[in-house]
Amino acid sequence: MKIVYTARKVNLRDNFKERVEKKLQKFRKLFSEEAVAYVVVTLEKNRQTVEVTIRDKAIVYRAESTMQEMNDALDRVMDILMRQIRKNKTRLEKRLKTGSINDIIADIPDNQPEEDAYNVVRNKQVIVKPLTVEEAILEMNMVSHDFFMFRNAETNEINVVYKRKDGNYGVLEPTA
Repeated sequence: MKIVYTARKVNLRDNFKERVEKKLQKFRKLFSEEAVAYVVVTLEKNRQTVEVTIRDKAIVYRAESTMQEMNDALDRVMDILMRQIRKNKTRLEKRLKTGSINDIIADIPDNQPEEDAYNVVRNKQVIVKPLTVEEAILEMNMVSHDFFMFRNAETNEINVVYKRKDGNYGVLEPTA
């Protein structure tokens, strides 16, 4: 697994990078050699945000945590990633390296029930009309949702706008 570091408004020390590599070591069994872990550390108003995104083929895991200390945020992010893997254990076994997931999650206390299927409680059809990104954000805000699907008037592709935790907006665009 390759690790790519990005530091925003902060300098990453070697001991932090060593800690990240040690923490990610236990995830290496789950992913192929082509997997890439992106570690982004941001300093904002004496708060450290650590974001880890692991990409391996079509599988993407992402976790983010903001705390006073960078190492505490890293620990929290690793816990979140481990919970994501545990929650989706049965589905992931089909995609990840065989048998490796059991080795990883054996160290985690079993305090959450294992889910075999997602419980879909509603199926909704929506009209997807051509809009600009700005119009889609306006519509999303008018219906008080956190996301909104629309057909981009410029590209004629289905896009999704969403509200981010920091109050800004994002756009999801399809790609091959």
